[in-house]
Amino acid sequence: MTRVLVVDDEPQIVRALVINLKARRYEVDAAPDGATALDLAVARHPDVVVLDLGLPDMDGVDVIRGLRGWTRVPILVLSARHTSEEKVEALDAGADDYVTKPFGMDELLARLRAAIRRAEPVSAHGDVVVVRTEGFTIDLAAKKVNRDGRDVRLTPTEWHLLEVLVRNAGRLVGQKQLLQEVWGPSYGTETNYLRVYMAQLRRKLEADPSHPRHFITEPGMGYRFEAETRDISDVGADS
Repeated sequence: MTRVLVVDDEPQIVRALVINLKARRYEVDAAPDGATALDLAVARHPDVVVLDLGLPDMDGVDVIRGLRGWTRVPILVLSARHTSEEKVEALDAGADDYVTKPFGMDELLARLRAAIRRAEPVSAHGDVVVVRTEGFTIDLAAKKVNRDGRDVRLTPTEWHLLEVLVRNAGRLVGQKQLLQEVWGPSYGTETNYLRVYMAQLRRKLEADPSHPRHFITEPGMGYRFEAETRDISDVGADS
């Protein structure tokens, strides 16, 4: 069963989430503050975290950073903070999605399912795709990125975005298409998500993130991945 860690100091919200999640056969742990959440994450290894930012002992963004120091578990922020700057701060710290209070339970559950799907291993498609550049190598089958001889840790959302771009190497992928493929069909206008996550991929993989060679922005349209050399093997493909 999928285990969810709910982090919120509002008992009525926690109760509603626990009831709805358990009714859908999720296992649920709850934490009223950041310190308890970090301890529970270590002890219980949740599959996804639902996190309020306004906690009594620390800011939720610090909880995100604490989790991202050792785990790629999907983090779904649930918060009354609604400004673009606050959303970007949470996403930049490593959150995977952001739901503003008050929220609809159906929407929250749909976004929760989408976050869990992004973290699941991709089923075998009968192909092995390895993309090599002068600075890093991407192995789509193994879900690994290696830069200068060291593995690069990506969150599930970072990986999913990277995979969509790499599988469309050399082609422009529109903003709406990226949002819907990575976050789900209900997305289409949250372009700040793309800006944040593309910046993170550039920081992790580009030699000079301010002058990217591989993750290219086409202003107002979308993004494109470019690689100097590509090594693609199709296992079982027609010869």
